[in-house]
Amino acid sequence: MQRAAGADVKGEDGFVIMGASYTPIPMSTVPVPVTAPTPGTLNCFLVEDSTLIRENLVATLQEMLDLEVVGWAEDEAGAMRWLHDEAVPCDILIIDLFLKRGSGLSLLPKARLLQPEAKLIVLSNYATADMRQRCEQLGADRVFDKSSELDELIAYCLDLAASKA
Repeated sequence: MQRAAGADVKGEDGFVIMGASYTPIPMSTVPVPVTAPTPGTLNCFLVEDSTLIRENLVATLQEMLDLEVVGWAEDEAGAMRWLHDEAVPCDILIIDLFLKRGSGLSLLPKARLLQPEAKLIVLSNYATADMRQRCEQLGADRVFDKSSELDELIAYCLDLAASKA
């Protein structure tokens, strides 16, 4: 199940879940419970403000990997709401640096505290040497350039999935 931070949703049991909305992943007809992922499946939370990039990235990652997007946000506040209120344990958090509101840079240390076991991955168009160093100082495990390092991102995620299996 893919969850966007920010809206109220009425669950199957009739209770309203504050601050979350559910959107099924288009290729999935039966959602897999997040509480019981299959071995090797990576649970991912995505912070990306561009709808087009977010949708294409999810489609690419799910085509290449056994990956379940358990939530997403388009700004820092939405990511923090999800991490505080809705978060399920994630294997990876993919974070863009420049968001509509807020910053991936200020989100990194907060995400590290709230998801200490997760691999924090920065995916940005601004992956300069200085920016990579800054991201790593703030808690990022890896930094990839959106325009030229998607293959490296996929290879890294494949390695993580293999070690999880």
